[in-house]
Amino acid sequence: MEKILISSCLLGQAVRYDGGHNLLQDEWMQRWQREGRIVAFCPECAGGLPTPRPAAERIGDLVLTARGVDVTLAFQLGAQKALALAQEQGIKMAILKARSPSCGNQQIYDGSFSKHLIAGRGIIPIVLNICSFSGS
Repeated sequence: MEKILISSCLLGQAVRYDGGHNLLQDEWMQRWQREGRIVAFCPECAGGLPTPRPAAERIGDLVLTARGVDVTLAFQLGAQKALALAQEQGIKMAILKARSPSCGNQQIYDGSFSKHLIAGRGIIPIVLNICSFSGS
């Protein structure tokens, strides 16, 4: 049975930048958990960032906090670890948090920290070339 990489925050783990989560209560997720198919992963935590942590947004190729701290390397490290994990476990499918600077696939915040969305992708979809969950 194939494994599925899923953003830890979507599984209810308190790993969001603000210490919260984005629990996705879905019967497919529950079924996959029972079947042991889910591989939970938080790229920000894997990249060495703490929880909670300052919010960050992509600005071009960089990921910066509102105070201008460059956290790009941590985000890239998390993406590389996601890729290594996917390759190691033969994972071909991922469900990731939409609009995240790590995981977003279709839209990301514009870097102004004003909640304005633009077309764009987070670091993981760029590295893995995958789609993200489009929920909240």
